[in-house]
Amino acid sequence: MQVAKHIIAVASGKGGVGKSTTAVNLALALKAMGARVGLLDADIYGPSVALMLGVADGTRPESSDGKTMSPVEAHGLASMSMAYLASDRTPMVWRGPMAGGALIQMLEQTRWGELDYLIIDMPPGTGDIQLTLSQKATVSGAVIVTTPQDIALLDARKGIEMFRKVSVPVLGIIENMAMHVCSECGHTESIFGADGGQRIAAEYGVELLASLPLARTIREYTDAGTPVVLSEPESPAGQAYSAAAQAVMRALGEHPAEGDFPSITISDD
Repeated sequence: MQVAKHIIAVASGKGGVGKSTTAVNLALALKAMGARVGLLDADIYGPSVALMLGVADGTRPESSDGKTMSPVEAHGLASMSMAYLASDRTPMVWRGPMAGGALIQMLEQTRWGELDYLIIDMPPGTGDIQLTLSQKATVSGAVIVTTPQDIALLDARKGIEMFRKVSVPVLGIIENMAMHVCSECGHTESIFGADGGQRIAAEYGVELLASLPLARTIREYTDAGTPVVLSEPESPAGQAYSAAAQAVMRALGEHPAEGDFPSITISDD
């Protein structure tokens, strides 16, 4: 069952690199370009998309037939998450096959409508859920999220290799926390190392889609449920996400609308 023209997995080899923040902002950037976009939170054990989209606690998807669900609309996105199906205090103490089954139910039993893109926020790692998705859906490509530090790059390589083994093309790399700019004096510092995203992109012959700063505003807007693409679309971070979305469209053979944002990379030059 193909629920969208393009299914895009946003993945990382490890947690804590800003994968969910990237998935939400990428989905909103694609929508801002006029696309019909859905967002599926496949992180069964730690769903966070509902919070990032500002969906009220206790929101549940409607079901008219007891078999399928309507997605929860948020900022114009059609979204689905385990957070809508269980309490935020309920741990998912499930083995891999159960988690994989939950993913397929959310994917196939949600009435997504006609979508151009379904962005899937994957759990970290290279486990059962990733394999289940690759076996049950036609994934157009994957976006790998990393930070510049060596330990994150090591795990990002594993993620790239995993997608290649299951014949899912890697569309590119998004590097988070590339640089910190002091809000008081403007001093820039590469806290987690420099050029890590560029190196791994070159190593695998894929595009560096965006290099984003370690910025408090990205975190604040996300925690508030109004991600930076909505709150400050003209900011460097907002434009970087938009440029990444356009690069993803081009990699899939789509054509972004005229008036594209320029490609934004944060550097210490």
